Amino acid sequence: MEKVRTENVTVVKHTGSHYWVSPLPLWKPVCCVIRGKIRTKELYTTNPIAVGDLVDYQPQTGENAEGYGVITKIHPRKNYIIRKSVNLSRQAHIIAANIDTAFLVFTLAFPETMTAFADRFLVTCEAYRVPAVIILNKIDLMGSYREETEIFKEIYRGAGYPVIETSAITGEGIEGLRELCRGKLSLISGISGTGKSSLINSLDPSLNLRTGDISDYHLQGKHTTTFYEIHPVKSGGYIIDTPGIRGFGLIEMADQELSHYFPEMLRVLDGCRFSPCTHTHEPGCAVKEALDRGEISPERYSSYLGMLQEETKYR
Repeated sequence: MEKVRTENVTVVKHTGSHYWVSPLPLWKPVCCVIRGKIRTKELYTTNPIAVGDLVDYQPQTGENAEGYGVITKIHPRKNYIIRKSVNLSRQAHIIAANIDTAFLVFTLAFPETMTAFADRFLVTCEAYRVPAVIILNKIDLMGSYREETEIFKEIYRGAGYPVIETSAITGEGIEGLRELCRGKLSLISGISGTGKSSLINSLDPSLNLRTGDISDYHLQGKHTTTFYEIHPVKSGGYIIDTPGIRGFGLIEMADQELSHYFPEMLRVLDGCRFSPCTHTHEPGCAVKEALDRGEISPERYSSYLGMLQEETKYR
């Protein structure tokens, strides 16, 4: 019998204090716990280990121990996505690590996704070196939102992000999304109710993930995914499914650093008269000049200003 690899294996599921690991591409999950000294290494986060992490583990032996292990090492991450809770705790949580592509599922309605949420997610992807793609989902319901749809695509494609339109109901865009995910570890994330699980089911119906309805009263989604989990997709590759996120707080960034994570600002900021420049009040600011020329959207610039104010508030 071939010996299953126990080094450099991938965390494929996280449920509280338990982690399932598998030596991808072999799909043979083993339930593990963390050794105490590892647990205390990253006190600034709620989870020292995230789905997608590469780890080593020690299989346990003895009665009732077969099939279990203890994680002994976490390998360096090539990237990760981290968020800060927007509640009073302000705790940080690593959503996933070692991601090839992060897909942000966005809906203009049913429910409405706030662009402030999207921009904070995208800034974090830029800061931690995660390639991002925007999925404009439920396009079958957007008949009366065509103008808003076109404006949205113009803003984010102008910023430098691919935007694909999808519908789990009609199948629009699903094959293209499947190709983008093929052979990669892809994160699919967004607020509750945007149809993440339905999209994943469309990519591979055999997964049969649980989906939920939208609240008629609040027009908000209900949580159907409760754990962070990787699913192998029959067409090739792996999908990270995440619980819906209500808010996305940034990990502290310096005022002068934030603009580097807006690709449309990064293209011009070397032309600023002063360095560093916050692009708010300084004369000779290339970013504000690009804003006046229409090369940077007012909506994205407004998000930038909001993030500056938010970071100042919590320092």
